[in-house]
Amino acid sequence: MRNFLWLVFGFGASESAWAVDSYRYLHVTIDTPWHIFLGLLVAVLAPFILMAVLYWRFALRKPMPEKASEDQP
Repeated sequence: MRNFLWLVFGFGASESAWAVDSYRYLHVTIDTPWHIFLGLLVAVLAPFILMAVLYWRFALRKPMPEKASEDQP
């Protein structure tokens, strides 16, 4: 409990802690929406690309020949 209080008081006394509420740490440029869009595009399309690759891989695989059972002539 004492360590927690020291952490809270230390964080409150720090000058940089007050800067978290400001926009000083956010560097938003005109490229930021594009980076977000491209990141989400990759995240959304990755499962579809994986699904297409796996379908293509297993569609080209030849079917396994069935074993002839020994009791058939």
